[in-house]
Amino acid sequence: MASHSDTLVVFFGATAGANGGKLGSDERELILLVWQIVDLHENKVGKLQRTLVQPDSVDLSEQCKEETGIAAEELCKAEPLESVLQQFHQSVSAELKSLGRSSYTLCVDGPLLIRQVLHPEASKKNLVLPECFYTFVDLKKEFHECCPNAGPVKDLTLTSMLDYVCIPAAVEQEAGLREVKNMVMLILHLLVEPYNHKFSNFETVNYKFESGACSKTEAVDSETVIRARGLPWQSSDQDIARFFKGLNIAKGGVALCLNAQGRRNGEALVRFINSEHRDMALDRHKHHMGNRYIEVYKATGEEFLKIAGGTSNEVAQFLSKENQVIIRMRGLPFTASPQDVLGFLGPDSPVTDGTEGLLFVKYPDGRPTGDAFVLFACEEYAQNALKKHKQILGKRYIELFRSTAAEVQQVLNRYMSTPLISTLPPPPPPMVSVPVLATPPFITTGSTRDCIRLRGLPYTAAIEDILEFMGEHTIDIKPHGVHMVLNQQGRPSGDAFIQMKSADRAFMVAQKCHKKMMKDRYVEVFQCSTEEMSFVLMGGTLNRSGLSPPPCKLPCLSPPTYAAFPATPAMLPTEAALYQPPLLATPRTPQAPAHNPAPALAYYSPQLYMNMNMSYTAYYPSPPVSPSTVSYFAAPPGSVAAAVAAQPAPAILPPQPGALVRMQGLPYNAGVKDILSFFQGYQLQADSVLMLYNWSGQRSGEALVTFPSEKAARRAVAECSNLPLSGHPIRLVCCE
Repeated sequence: MASHSDTLVVFFGATAGANGGKLGSDERELILLVWQIVDLHENKVGKLQRTLVQPDSVDLSEQCKEETGIAAEELCKAEPLESVLQQFHQSVSAELKSLGRSSYTLCVDGPLLIRQVLHPEASKKNLVLPECFYTFVDLKKEFHECCPNAGPVKDLTLTSMLDYVCIPAAVEQEAGLREVKNMVMLILHLLVEPYNHKFSNFETVNYKFESGACSKTEAVDSETVIRARGLPWQSSDQDIARFFKGLNIAKGGVALCLNAQGRRNGEALVRFINSEHRDMALDRHKHHMGNRYIEVYKATGEEFLKIAGGTSNEVAQFLSKENQVIIRMRGLPFTASPQDVLGFLGPDSPVTDGTEGLLFVKYPDGRPTGDAFVLFACEEYAQNALKKHKQILGKRYIELFRSTAAEVQQVLNRYMSTPLISTLPPPPPPMVSVPVLATPPFITTGSTRDCIRLRGLPYTAAIEDILEFMGEHTIDIKPHGVHMVLNQQGRPSGDAFIQMKSADRAFMVAQKCHKKMMKDRYVEVFQCSTEEMSFVLMGGTLNRSGLSPPPCKLPCLSPPTYAAFPATPAMLPTEAALYQPPLLATPRTPQAPAHNPAPALAYYSPQLYMNMNMSYTAYYPSPPVSPSTVSYFAAPPGSVAAAVAAQPAPAILPPQPGALVRMQGLPYNAGVKDILSFFQGYQLQADSVLMLYNWSGQRSGEALVTFPSEKAARRAVAECSNLPLSGHPIRLVCCE
């Protein structure tokens, strides 16, 4: 279009689901389009047009029926979206020609119709939209420019804007016609005195996603970043950009996340051009990519830079060639040369600039990892290369995948940060200005299930978040009883262990906090013993099959968060000093002398991690902390042992108001509402029911119900015991 200033086409649409401020948030299809031309030079309007659109599913929501008055029978006779858009374009072009105008721009009441409905639906149906749908005017933003005191843009509505300029709203009864008439009246009012407004703030929709590199020194606004979860593993950055079609992603703003093995984990970080587009992206939470629904959450600029940012000049030079298709090769022989790779790809897949279009991934000492990235000038060459997936080079089959600039950075960062030699960190100076862990922690081992395990923590969760998550139960945590589990890079693994004052307290926390939300994630809480906790902290695994000892493969880094101190008899108890065997499957429990019985203590010495010849690639314990403080000076080992030995017996749970009844034999799909219906007439509230879970996180078929009095509890047991719930006879027992 040569000019955007000749004509506005006021454009309105409605979907089969949510409309208004939630338009497009539920993935429902368009069912109505209304438009009218406004001549900006002559201040004249054209004919008001209204047409129905036939969706693939004519199932209308109650809100839609109430607001639009459209019946499903009418939609069955309508044309599909592709035909309606063609009719729209032909109708507007013909009317413009009769007016002697050459160009037009769409004008909408907010960006949702264009960005959240039209473009996503056209993308899913593989429709090519006319050029006019890639540029539009937002009436709310134009009005805010004329009347800045009318309020923030996000709070403006057609009614509030008309009231502000004292224009009576149209009384048209038919949905769509009313909104378009009101928009036209508002536009005509802004064109004359005292505003004399010129519509010049044109918003655009990107035609395609542009790949590019990102530097770690680049400033990334956290209000522009989201995390998408649940992606198919073979998804490319273009697939993710298509999922967010209609929203403008920043150049190089898609970063696919990799797991510890360098494979995609189904997550991606996406950076948008501004916070408005990020907020609209969040409204696509649980929208579908094919048959999968995608979860969308807020993320931070720091998280994006960790994945997508890079500092290597070699990578920057490799990615400086724009508009290239990137393919990742995995499983290359370590002796493979650039010529071998070019020969493998063949003449049908010419690499951009020959060997300059190859980037071999290497360890810091120059050894090859078996990975490489290849640049192709066009999609055709890349497709030819992908046909060689799992073909043989030398004696190995080679995997080929689509890749992104962010994945190049992430893979290079991962391998270049791998240490060559496992070394202990140097001892700290004698005087430090901040609190540090002065001595390694001691953990009392045993089979008593007085600990809880938190699984699925957000990776950004800190100690304070865990304490807030536990709420009133923090008072039952043992001193220095919070253990964050870290991965090999010293980052949170999503797990934590907490030592409680008694098994009863651990049981109550596990029942009340299981699957409770922390930030945007639900956290699983299991009861376990200190012995089980020790297994995991030493590199083993804890699952439904029981305990698996730590793997015994290669030496590994000592815990990155522990300060290393030379072990001397003066510093360690005699029993702890005995921990120097070359190989241990689990931490040995030292036997206390007969003359001085004390609880057994497992000592996690930094030297232990080096001498046991194990591959602790999974987890490391962080320094334990208490609810009262995140950083502390640990007491000397001797005094710790004495304090543990002198620790009083766990306090008995205070009596709770009312009386408890245990339900047994519940169906596994029974919920709180089912139990309240079962006890109908006893005036119970939802918080009176506590569903019980087993240690693997599944419902155990039991529940605890609190009645207002012991009399009511006994009456319920007498009247309701063995009554069926969904065909299951329920056993009721009064708890003492």
